[in-house]
Amino acid sequence: MASPPNPLRDAGVPEHVLSLLDRLHAASVEQEKGLNISSLTSGEIHAATRDAFVALDQDKSQFVYQLARAINAKNIVEAGTSFGVSTIYLGLAVSANVQASGGQGTVIATEHEASKAGVARKHWTEAGEGVSRHIDLRVGDLLQTLKENVPTIDMLLLDIWTPMALPTLKLIQPHLRQGAVVIIDNTISSATRYKDLLGYLRSKDSGFTNLTIPYSNGLELCVYSP
Repeated sequence: MASPPNPLRDAGVPEHVLSLLDRLHAASVEQEKGLNISSLTSGEIHAATRDAFVALDQDKSQFVYQLARAINAKNIVEAGTSFGVSTIYLGLAVSANVQASGGQGTVIATEHEASKAGVARKHWTEAGEGVSRHIDLRVGDLLQTLKENVPTIDMLLLDIWTPMALPTLKLIQPHLRQGAVVIIDNTISSATRYKDLLGYLRSKDSGFTNLTIPYSNGLELCVYSP
């Protein structure tokens, strides 16, 4: 049976980056086997995953890459970088978009845990300068680190402790361009935890159109059209 299509391979991403991503996703899957997240409270999840990958699934990451390429995203905010796996996809997309149409591009990556940020930097170095030069890593409370120096944003990826999701969206929303995309992971399995966020996005006058994509545990795709 033929291998499923991989937009990164089709785009000519170097083999060492593809191998790195395969290795990191495999490590994330292995770690998650020992985490029964569905039975935990929001606070318990935050504590249990403090030192874990919990990376965006590989198929979702490829979708996010493809979407970032489709909308020519050059400025992206990632709320919840962890060990920097999905950040590599975002950096690759921004790098390709800048190369194709010029200008500059940045992935503003946020991570609360300094130890995770250090590991993420090592992964980006391994991926190479084509990725790392486009990443602006901000370590600490993102409600503080995202208060300043935020350009017009094309895409926001929310893969974060659920109580932080809505405050983060509200902080970034004034910077979203017309047609910007917001992506939220696990909106089926964590619908209760995301109740406030989803209620806000789906309210009549929110300015967002919303679609739940039936990836494992759900992936919300929201387009900002105020």
